Amino acid sequence: MTQFSANLGFLWTELPLPDAIRAAAAAGFEAVECHWPYETPAEDVRMALHETGLPMLALNTVRGDAGQNGLSALPDRQEQAQHAIDQAIGYARRIGVSKIHVMAGIAQGAKAHDTFVANLRYACGAAVAHGITILIEPLNAHDAPGYFLNTLAQAANIIAEVERDNLKLMFDCYHVARTEGDVASHLQEYLPMIGHIQFASVPERAQPDGGDLDYAEIFALLDRLGWDQPLGAEYRPSRETGVGLGWMQTLRAD
Repeated sequence: MTQFSANLGFLWTELPLPDAIRAAAAAGFEAVECHWPYETPAEDVRMALHETGLPMLALNTVRGDAGQNGLSALPDRQEQAQHAIDQAIGYARRIGVSKIHVMAGIAQGAKAHDTFVANLRYACGAAVAHGITILIEPLNAHDAPGYFLNTLAQAANIIAEVERDNLKLMFDCYHVARTEGDVASHLQEYLPMIGHIQFASVPERAQPDGGDLDYAEIFALLDRLGWDQPLGAEYRPSRETGVGLGWMQTLRAD
């Protein structure tokens, strides 16, 4: 049966993070994930996870200053980028998170590429002893103009260059559909290097039972491909989160 993870960076944002975890459990999600939990004491999050029995799948490194959207591809911010990686690993260890999305930031060019590769090697080396997987995610230019990592092929090349077993691709169906189309074919092509999958309607980035992308077909394909991890619901609700969860039943394949 298809399982779902509530991305609490977008869902139940009106609640403190521990209460959002409880709301996700009450709604029937099998897991949760978040963006930047660092202002919430890790012990409060850990207790909510223990109380509900939900795993927290992933979190992000911080975005840096306004407009940067990450630090790890910025040639002049390498010390801060590695501090952000250390911060994410430390928080992840305290709450039992096994995946960290290292955000690249707004940058272009060969120097940015080399910086990103170096910081990813640092992240993978620091994370491996704790059983943590590092994720990188291509973002579409409509939502994240100027973001360094923007295509699946670019991500695949970086993963190959870094050469670390604990570096994987975060495949967001919404971003892929906006940038490259044909989500089903790309899922099949890149499946061996995927560490986490997220989804939202296209182009609205709202509940997944609307828009141009047929998630009933996508989720059925993933089931046939043997994907057995919770899929991340990273969408912006068009109404109060709890009211708009009918898709969980209609799209949950048996």
